[in-house]
Amino acid sequence: MVDADQTFVIVGGGLAGAKAAETLRAEGFTGRVILIGDERDHPYERPPLSKGYLTGKEERDSVFVHEPAWYAQNDIELHLGQPVTAVDRVARTVRLGDGTVIRFDKLLLATGAEPRRLDIPGTGLAGVHHLRRLAHADRLRHVLASLGRDNGHLVIAGGGWIGLEVAAAARGYGAEVTVVESEPTPLYRVLGPELGQLFADLHTDHGVRFHFGARLTEIVGQDGMVLAVRTDDGEEHPAHAVLAAIGAAPRTALAENAGLALVDRADGGGVAVDASLRTSDPDIYAAGDVAAAQNPLLHTRIRVEHWANALNGGPAAARAMLGQDVSYDRVPYFFSDQYDLGMEYSGWAPPGSYDQVVARGDVGKREFIAFWLNEGRVVAGMNVNVWDVTEPIQKLIRSGARVDPDALADPSTPLESLV
Repeated sequence: MVDADQTFVIVGGGLAGAKAAETLRAEGFTGRVILIGDERDHPYERPPLSKGYLTGKEERDSVFVHEPAWYAQNDIELHLGQPVTAVDRVARTVRLGDGTVIRFDKLLLATGAEPRRLDIPGTGLAGVHHLRRLAHADRLRHVLASLGRDNGHLVIAGGGWIGLEVAAAARGYGAEVTVVESEPTPLYRVLGPELGQLFADLHTDHGVRFHFGARLTEIVGQDGMVLAVRTDDGEEHPAHAVLAAIGAAPRTALAENAGLALVDRADGGGVAVDASLRTSDPDIYAAGDVAAAQNPLLHTRIRVEHWANALNGGPAAARAMLGQDVSYDRVPYFFSDQYDLGMEYSGWAPPGSYDQVVARGDVGKREFIAFWLNEGRVVAGMNVNVWDVTEPIQKLIRSGARVDPDALADPSTPLESLV
């Protein structure tokens, strides 16, 4: 057991940081646990920001990881609304924005990611939005409701998961929606053209307009308000609000300034950590969106920007900080809800990593499972409106076994029998 006089500091007040603090106490650590977040809100989960809370189906309080009183009850020292401005690896201290210096024995960086910004004229207008923080969702929820009441237009730059989920929420409020995407389909780099088209059809059926093969070049406004957007192919679209949903960048500035090893941006960026989520400094760890971890199962280094990675990575890092033998080999997992479509995705299948896609079920009815294969081995699976199959899909991935594609496509063949 780690000595009771030790201090563990967690930088980052999101799900990964909160679950790490929870795990330290659950594992019996009796030293100081200090959780520092640059937002004033208590640690919260991010999926509701583009799903239930944004659509109005969930209340604001539902997003928080713990009740506010939980932190005091478990002797977790909170510093909210305080950015960490520097990490001194020699002195083993962190400096806060107000000048406070806190010593640590072990440090966890769970600083997350931040939305990428549009670098075009007009981004300073009042109607330009991003979605990453709870304050963003508070504001966007009000905007979508107003657009719906006034028959207003929302233009979304980017057809990824966040862009599509916001598009679905906006249509639920009655707003007009146009998605501008540089690829031939939404989710093109994640799902490929066939399944990307499925999501294009889903949104088109619900009244969303797509403009593919184009990028925004200007946001046009008057008196500080958005009026329209222009694209690089000469088109102009009416807009009363714009959402930049062009991805997120890991928040690595603290780690970089402290001299920790990083991963090149071309390779996904992030703080380089080993399978135990330890950085190049043996007393500093990283988890969640910011961590580029060596995954023992996949035999590669990956950085995953999804809820499950924060949920599981925070506790794994906490156990490693306590000296436990940790090998973080989770199968990447995420989920999405759009209109009447729900999906779950397990695995890792970047472009070029697979040679076949097999479907089981009825793709036309949007009730199916898609499998990505490489040399006969399942590397990823996505279930669409089919439930309780995540466990067998992940077992298939973990097994590395060659499977018969015909049996994989046959709904009468239990997935469990293919492992």
